[in-house]
Amino acid sequence: MHYHLAQMNIASALAPLDDPKMAGFMAQLDYINALADQAPGFVWRLQSESGNATDVAAYDDPSVVVNMSVWESIEALHSYTYQSDHMSVLRDRKQWFAKHSGFYSVLWWVPVGHLPTVEEGKQRLAKLQTEGPSVDAFTFARPFPAPQTSVLPPSLSGCGSF
Repeated sequence: MHYHLAQMNIASALAPLDDPKMAGFMAQLDYINALADQAPGFVWRLQSESGNATDVAAYDDPSVVVNMSVWESIEALHSYTYQSDHMSVLRDRKQWFAKHSGFYSVLWWVPVGHLPTVEEGKQRLAKLQTEGPSVDAFTFARPFPAPQTSVLPPSLSGCGSF
């Protein structure tokens, strides 16, 4: 069986998404999503009819924005996240999102063809929060190989709690 890498991250918006304080983030969203869609190794991302996931209510708190995607490898996701224009959004995130205590992003392996649900992502993030990195829920800084794979991906250090 072959595997892809799933990821979910959450962020707590400092204001409603239609507030002028969030305009800088919202103005970049379509471009950043299109960049992901065309990135090498991209498989899928969570989106509603709006074309993004900002209106997906994953948590009771309406300020929590969720992002989920699937990639062919951890290296493909890392390259998109840290070596593309996506990095500018990460650098500026303090303007739009509250600082999280603990993990706000989780990675896990899924069989090729499986598209994770928001509930699955929430469970993986909760597992990471309570148990720390494991084969079931991990981070770039503490990666685990895909099931039945003996080669451990190198630690992609310098990635914060991502």
